[in-house]
Amino acid sequence: MVEISDPFRQSPRSFLMVPIRSLGVNHRERIIRHLLALDPHDRYLRFGFAANDEQILRYATSLNFEKDEIFGIYNRRLDLIAMAHLAFSTDKSLASCAEFGVSVLGSVRGRGFGARLFDRAVMHARNEGVSLMFIHALSENTAMLKIARHAGATVERDGPEAEAHLRLEPATLDSRLNELFQEQMAKTDYSVKLQAKKFWKLLAGMQELRKDVQKAQSDFPH
Repeated sequence: MVEISDPFRQSPRSFLMVPIRSLGVNHRERIIRHLLALDPHDRYLRFGFAANDEQILRYATSLNFEKDEIFGIYNRRLDLIAMAHLAFSTDKSLASCAEFGVSVLGSVRGRGFGARLFDRAVMHARNEGVSLMFIHALSENTAMLKIARHAGATVERDGPEAEAHLRLEPATLDSRLNELFQEQMAKTDYSVKLQAKKFWKLLAGMQELRKDVQKAQSDFPH
């Protein structure tokens, strides 16, 4: 295993600010829509098998928002385009361990969202006292393994599967303040997007009403 220093000072990508917010139970429906929108190959890479709709629904409905941490990236239409699941160990003897999983819609792949979510999860894990993060992935999932290696993880391949282990440093005042700042920024961004979506929906409704009034006036005999 490789011990690393603070990845947020080492990695230039972490300075590319992407609003990433923690997701609660009220985001479950959007999480379901996101996962169901993954194409068959992306489902295979995310879950390690060709998950069908029923299996995805079972996974999404079993998410424990109190125990684990779920992170998401929304676009301006409030579509969940990328999400990560940081699962904390339920074994008390492994309380300092967590596992990371991520999914990104094919339409926005290549923009570094997976790496951003990984950085965010690492920061939260450190602040929660996690010292060892695991990433279980298929060997062909080169994008995920590249993210892990870039962070300094040790990657071990075993045929079609690979396991990455990343040792984390203890939390610092800087890491805690950084997480508070990023979460507040993400909540503000989400609030702005929500207001914008409501406004455009209201505007569209007013335009439809105006068209109906104009049509009624034109049909009314003079």
